[in-house]
Amino acid sequence: MQHLVLLGAGFSRNWGGWVASEAFEYLLGCPEIIADPQLRQLLWTHQLSGGFESALAELQSPGTSYARHPWSESQLLALQGAIGRMFTDMNRAFLDLTDMEFQRQDSQRLIRTFLTRFDAIFTLNQDILLEQFYLVDNIARTAVRPYVPGMRWTPNTEPMYSASLARATWTPRAASEFKLQANSQPFFKLHGSSEWFSDDGNRVLIMGGAKQQEIGRSSILNWYAQQFEAALTQPNCRLMVIGYGFADQHINEAIEKAVTSGLKLFVIDPAGAELAFKLNKTRQRGQFIGPNNLEDMLRASLIGGSRRPLSEIFGSDSAEFNKVMRFFQ
Repeated sequence: MQHLVLLGAGFSRNWGGWVASEAFEYLLGCPEIIADPQLRQLLWTHQLSGGFESALAELQSPGTSYARHPWSESQLLALQGAIGRMFTDMNRAFLDLTDMEFQRQDSQRLIRTFLTRFDAIFTLNQDILLEQFYLVDNIARTAVRPYVPGMRWTPNTEPMYSASLARATWTPRAASEFKLQANSQPFFKLHGSSEWFSDDGNRVLIMGGAKQQEIGRSSILNWYAQQFEAALTQPNCRLMVIGYGFADQHINEAIEKAVTSGLKLFVIDPAGAELAFKLNKTRQRGQFIGPNNLEDMLRASLIGGSRRPLSEIFGSDSAEFNKVMRFFQ
């Protein structure tokens, strides 16, 4: 049986990372936004309909949005700069942490032990939390060896940080070198990372609108998308989803397709199984209640869930921990 995990912003939130609504509030306080009333109004306009990524999408679409509003390239660069600062601040906070454990008495309830149980890790997060505390060689672990397929890392120039994967710069290898390693655990960052750069110096980081098209232009991320779809359709496959709000259409489509082939889901989210209903906008007050693909997909595939934060599951809550571990049975 294949066991996979998909991580979203709600995963990093357990260690202080920001989810989309908090990122919106961070951006409101950035100098670039304070100095530009139009950008500020743009963020507010999209607050309840996609948040800051929807606002970024409007700035990125000159063929449509620019015709309605005279957005300038400088405004796009200003918002991108503010988003870049947000990742820098969030990553700096992760680097200040001692580790990512919620208790240290039971080795089976360590977050690092938990992550080794998966055959592959897929994440939509672009921070360096797991590079700092999981993708490292100087800790005792099982025979599972995590690695980032298709990427090479250049050590930080500071000698004291030369072994740190979190402080390194990452670049894609040549497409001919995109390979999976036997007896190892691949770690796929499906939307790139804040510390990934292409040969021309641009960030390998997907945000805003037209994500699927942007992924198609990146050889490494396009290959990652193919690996995600292929992994989900393996026989007897189970996917644990932690902190992902099902807001990316291309990710949802891959999961929906796999569910028709037998994929089973376990969701860790504050909404638990009710997430299926919260994703159906027709269930809002005053609207006609009708089916939608996400609700139908979760109804068909969900084999369990947890509403509790990871600090409880992997802390002192033995009953919830045992319930989550049923996923691997």
